[in-house]
Amino acid sequence: MSGPFKVMIVGMGKRGMHHATAFQANPKFQVTGLCDIDTVKLDAAVAKIGGGVKGGADAAKLAKDIKPDVFCFCTMPHLRTPFVKMACEAGVKLIAFEKPVALTSAEVFTLRDLIRPAGVKCVVSHQHRYGVHYRKVQEIIASGALGRVHTVYGTATGWMTHMLSHLIEYTRWYNGEAEAQWAMAQVAGRGKFSDNHPSPDYIAGFVQYANGVRGIYECGAGAPDQPEVAKWWGKCRMGAQGTEGFAEVLTNGGWRAVTKSGGFQSGEGVMNYELDMPPYIQDMADWLDGLRVHPCNFESACKGAEIMLALQRSAAQGGQVSLPLTAPANEQELLKAKVSEAKVMVSSSENAKEYGV
Repeated sequence: MSGPFKVMIVGMGKRGMHHATAFQANPKFQVTGLCDIDTVKLDAAVAKIGGGVKGGADAAKLAKDIKPDVFCFCTMPHLRTPFVKMACEAGVKLIAFEKPVALTSAEVFTLRDLIRPAGVKCVVSHQHRYGVHYRKVQEIIASGALGRVHTVYGTATGWMTHMLSHLIEYTRWYNGEAEAQWAMAQVAGRGKFSDNHPSPDYIAGFVQYANGVRGIYECGAGAPDQPEVAKWWGKCRMGAQGTEGFAEVLTNGGWRAVTKSGGFQSGEGVMNYELDMPPYIQDMADWLDGLRVHPCNFESACKGAEIMLALQRSAAQGGQVSLPLTAPANEQELLKAKVSEAKVMVSSSENAKEYGV
């Protein structure tokens, strides 16, 4: 056992502060450096965390000064490679960053080429899996209560770069981490390409897993509404169907299941960073101590990222895309060159408002 591990965090927005407070609350960690180019955000964060934490606007200089064990960055998705490179050069033990892994498969390949030779541990923040409702659904599926699972599925009304990696990551978990063999998809709408999480307005597709399970995913303006859920960003549904029932989670609406032996079951649960972040952080400590690999580890997240990017390639180029990917590409540019100017068609009035149609 060792620690406390010194932590540096880059990006002091909402997610950066979630990480900072959760790291600081865990005795295995000590937040020693905070970084942001916005001095107002930085000063507020330094004051809140306290404890002699050092602030700075130059991430490379700060990392050199404090020599962190953990380098965590909470930035927009176009900023992955420079911070991973910086962390590897600083000799850190663990890197933690936000989903998605990257915007393109070209960058996924680059990140792998940086992280693997460095031997550094790496975590991607798919922390919703710690929610009690997510875990209950996984327990039901893993128990065999659904019989032979033949389908996993995920839908979200939020747009792709925000939400699709979540849908894929948790349904891969529900499917026992089976390898994906191919993907095929369609997209519509150009409105969100200008967002800081650039995306088509709607993507829908299929994934074939090696164990015979079919994955079905919809993300964006055309995805079905979840009227049971009030919070628009929480209108996400993930689950599995089997020969003897189904089980599914709603991000902000609990869980429900029907099984042959148990009938209808349901329970509460909502996305809650205050509850989800502590175990997510503790698993980093356990991995650093050699107790277990973090469930949100980079290699696993890359498998989900490749599925997400294969769906985009299929939508841009047509046909099925084999997995794993064997060559890099810029899926963002492929999509922008392909998607028509036609307005996306929506599934609900709330989606119409969010997508401006």
